[in-house]
Amino acid sequence: MTTMMLSCVDCRAEYTATLRYACEECGGILEVVHAGGPPSDAAALVAPEVTLGEGGTPLLRARAGSAEGAIWIKDETRNPSGSFKDRLVSAALTTALGFGSKGLVCASSGNAGASAAAYAARAGIPAVILVPEQTPAEKMAQIAAYGALLVRVAGHYSNSYAMALAVAEETGFVNVTTTFINPYGTDALRLVGHEIHAQLGETAPDWVIVPTGSGPLVKGVVQGFADRGGRTPKIVAVQAEGCAPIVKAFDEGAAEVQPWGEPKTIASGISDPLIGYARDGTYTLRLVRESGGRAIAVSDDEIIQAMKVLAAGNGIFAEPTGASSLAAAQKLMARGEIRPGERVVCMVTGHGFKQFAIYRQMPVHEIRVEADAPATVITGALREITGPGALH
Repeated sequence: MTTMMLSCVDCRAEYTATLRYACEECGGILEVVHAGGPPSDAAALVAPEVTLGEGGTPLLRARAGSAEGAIWIKDETRNPSGSFKDRLVSAALTTALGFGSKGLVCASSGNAGASAAAYAARAGIPAVILVPEQTPAEKMAQIAAYGALLVRVAGHYSNSYAMALAVAEETGFVNVTTTFINPYGTDALRLVGHEIHAQLGETAPDWVIVPTGSGPLVKGVVQGFADRGGRTPKIVAVQAEGCAPIVKAFDEGAAEVQPWGEPKTIASGISDPLIGYARDGTYTLRLVRESGGRAIAVSDDEIIQAMKVLAAGNGIFAEPTGASSLAAAQKLMARGEIRPGERVVCMVTGHGFKQFAIYRQMPVHEIRVEADAPATVITGALREITGPGALH
């Protein structure tokens, strides 16, 4: 049996396991330390009292011809609310209830808010979800459907983050914002690394590509492979060109990440300017460099193309943020940074139902026919898509 304590990733100050969000000595990020060895499953992290069946998502080989190279897709869209955030929120909330919390607060660009609202509904507690006012309508509808108080905050995500801090302080509710602020939630993400390792036959891939806002999923993947021992894959933190503070620091060789300005990207899940908590980005940058990996930015056009490849080429319906990992893989392969034969895992972090509007703008194969139209009308249209060889 393992027991938990908290430790600062910078000054290594240690604390008993309580609802604590930052190091009292230096203000640094806190991580969970498991005395007695690293956990091997969810039950060793927290008793899963608040669960909707998260985790255990498939690792799928990209279909030949749809994407170049040896690419696997870790399909986190299969989680209950449609994103990897369910892993984090389930653990954070379960732990907080054990400490006596009566409700939750979450700042979100959409996915974490939907997850937090869903798990609060499951636990029967109130939830306050704060989102930027430009959050996609589909994400806000999902949050509201779970019965949470949805608060639309003017401006970008960092404004929502700051207000969530104040609301958590005022109410005493647990803050499950999915930056590095909640160490118990971040700790649960190590299971992603465990799963990939097991699904690849107890080995590590050469690369794992992670859509990245502040970076707790990067931490989870790194920690998961460290738990398993052996080689750690190179980690790629992928961001959108319109909001890429970690990439900018990486490209400049800087030791610290600086906040971004106003985000401009369709990838709402990673449109995090890190204003007020750039230290999160600096820690993620450190983890990426220690792995021998890199940070890279992709354009919205590259993301849209990757969405098409995932959907029409592999049957995986991903939101722009989720598809950014494949966009980055294709870009790095084209540059020769990922070599032929190297094994690449792309984290597809969120479901396409989160942002239907992007898909509505894409060209589709569609015709209208009268009720008495002959089948030849349809087969003729089909031949234009598949070529004559596909039909008998």
